Amino acid sequence: MGPFHDGECLVQQRAGVVDDAARYAGMLRRDAFTSAMAGFVADRRTVFITARDSTGTLWTSPISGAPGFCDAAGSALRIREVGRVGDPLHGVARGQRAGFLLIDFAKRRRLRVNGMLVGADDGGLEVAVEQVYGNCPKYINPHVHEAPVGPAGLTSASSSLGAAAREVVARANTFILGTTHPTCGPDTSHRGGSPGFVGIDGNELWWPDYAGNNLFNSLGNLVVDPEASMLIVDDAATVQISGTARIEWSCPQLRDDEPGTGKCVRLDVASVVETTAIS
Repeated sequence: MGPFHDGECLVQQRAGVVDDAARYAGMLRRDAFTSAMAGFVADRRTVFITARDSTGTLWTSPISGAPGFCDAAGSALRIREVGRVGDPLHGVARGQRAGFLLIDFAKRRRLRVNGMLVGADDGGLEVAVEQVYGNCPKYINPHVHEAPVGPAGLTSASSSLGAAAREVVARANTFILGTTHPTCGPDTSHRGGSPGFVGIDGNELWWPDYAGNNLFNSLGNLVVDPEASMLIVDDAATVQISGTARIEWSCPQLRDDEPGTGKCVRLDVASVVETTAIS
C-alpha cells in the first residue's frame, strides 16, 4: 500500500495536485518518533484525541497534564492522564485505532500521530504508533485556549446546537477536527482562521478549505466516510460535536479575501456535548 489511501488519492486527483502531494510521501511512511519529535511530545500540556465512545460514535477530546505526561519512544506513545469526567471519551476503550494531535500554538508547530490503542485504563493510554509526521504552520493562531483550565463545570448533551454553543462557535478562530477512514482509522487535525470563519446554518456548520500541503488527509477521509467530530475550546466552555460531513466542491459563500481553494466542508450536527468552565 502506498502512502495515501483511496480517499486521499481521489481528492488529490480532483484538485490536480498529485505531484505536489507525492513530495511528502516519505514523511508519511514514518512509524517511529525521532528524538526531536519525542522532545516536542514531552513538552506538551495537551494532546487531542479522536476515537470512538462505547456506542461507536466518533469524538474529538482534549487530554491535559503537566509537561512530561506524554512520553514518546520508538513506536510507542504513553499518555499518563485521561479525559475529564463527563467527556465523551472518558474511559475510551482499547483495541481501536485513534488519531492524535500535539500542537505548540505559540511556536506554530504540530505533530500528528495515528495508531492502535493497546492500553487504556485509569492510568492513561498506550498507543502502538503506525504513523507520525509533522504539519506545516499555516493558519495556527498563536493565542488560543488549547485545553480546559481547572475543573469541569456543568456538562450537557444535546442533539442540536444551543445558544451558548453557537456563541462559542461564532467567535472561534481555531477548532480541532476529527475524521476517519474505514481501514486506516481516525485522524486528528487542526483548522484555524479569523474569528467567525466557521459558519452556522441551522444545525449545520460549514468552513472554507484553505490552501495547505495538498495531502488532503481530512478531506480524503470524508469522501469515503462522512463521520466527523469537532472540538472548540474557549474560556467560557468546551464544545464537542459529532455528526456527518460532506465536501462542497464549489462553495459560493466564500469571501473574496479568503485564502481558500473554492471548496468548503459542511457538517450536519448529530450530537453536542458542552462543558462550561467554573469561574
